[in-house]
Amino acid sequence: MARGFNKAILMGNLARDPEVRYTTSKQAVAKLTVAVNRQWKNRDGEVQDQADFIPVVVWGSQAENCERYLRKGSPVLVEGRIQVRNYESGTGERRWVTEVVAQGVTFLGARKESGEGFSPDTDTGSRGGSLREKGFGDEFVMDISEMDDVKDEGEDADIPF
Repeated sequence: MARGFNKAILMGNLARDPEVRYTTSKQAVAKLTVAVNRQWKNRDGEVQDQADFIPVVVWGSQAENCERYLRKGSPVLVEGRIQVRNYESGTGERRWVTEVVAQGVTFLGARKESGEGFSPDTDTGSRGGSLREKGFGDEFVMDISEMDDVKDEGEDADIPF
């Protein structure tokens, strides 16, 4: 039997605030709904817009981070796998659920309420000075903007990894 491959990558905005609950073993689980927009042209050449609302489940400390840092409208990149499960409802009906189980959630954009985090409008990377000067301190072992002039191609740069 051939080995399967199940990978989902979503980039969109949260349709609502993350909803976090805890299992009986005290493990956090967050439910997110990611709105992914798509466009196409109809037969008349008019641009059509539609959003797909995709349920995502995040486990563990990443679920707690989602609750702490994400809000409705936050842009995210989710990497995970598609899962289909079923359960019996209170009325005895069999229900099927398709969702993405996140293996990683990347927070895109800046935190609006406090001005912390990365903002493409204000941070310019190495062009805007050292990361240490921007207050990131010792989080980065080496900042490329602090390197001396580029060496000749025959020499190797001293990179600490």
